[in-house]
Amino acid sequence: MTGRVEGKIAFVTGGGSGMGREHALLMAEEGAHLIVSDVNEEGGRQTVADINDKGGQALFINFDVSSESAWQAAVDQAVTTFGRVDILVNNAGIFLVKMMQDTTEQELDRMLNVNVKGVFYGCKHILPAMQKAGGGSIINISSIYGVIGAPAASAYQASKGAVRLLTKSVAVEYAQYNIRCNSIHPGAIRTPMTAGLMSTDEATKALLASTILRRPAEPREVSYPVLFLASSEASYITGAEIMVDGGYTTV
Repeated sequence: MTGRVEGKIAFVTGGGSGMGREHALLMAEEGAHLIVSDVNEEGGRQTVADINDKGGQALFINFDVSSESAWQAAVDQAVTTFGRVDILVNNAGIFLVKMMQDTTEQELDRMLNVNVKGVFYGCKHILPAMQKAGGGSIINISSIYGVIGAPAASAYQASKGAVRLLTKSVAVEYAQYNIRCNSIHPGAIRTPMTAGLMSTDEATKALLASTILRRPAEPREVSYPVLFLASSEASYITGAEIMVDGGYTTV
């Protein structure tokens, strides 16, 4: 442990599996105390157990990020437990592969509720705690599909594009309070959410066609940029979008 976020209080949504779990584990290794949330209670509690078993300190909160009242209660619980929140990683999200004409109203609403409202409410309700603490860092997980176009992903792209610009809005509005807000844009990452996209060698090859490093990333390869943005090393970075995509968006 090098203590890059030593003593900081970090709130990670979607921390029960995949990238969210790795974000939480890495920040715990680097000295942060964690609030881990997920609708997957078993996975979230396992992440917390892994942190606590290694001598860290973590709290699990089971709630739906699309609910504003649940967000308010979760932030209140985090502040009551740890006294403040220094870092928020808005990682929770869902994915849908479907042509626009086949996407139902219910599917679009669910996509926007989780991926957009979930991030909006997270920022909205963490900001007062960060203002009181004298500053903080918010990292919103968007996607390369929040920057470029792709087939059969219109609802998902609409949500992740919204996260990209919401991030910049928060950065501008809250810079005066020493609160930084940046977005991470992963490409093909090997997680449970993308398992279906890489279920065969042929599917994996097609998915990676524009990835110049010719491989998917492991979740921790996204967690290191998240850690950087959460730390004081990124003290002059706000409103930025960091591509973690193996070069996908360069071609």
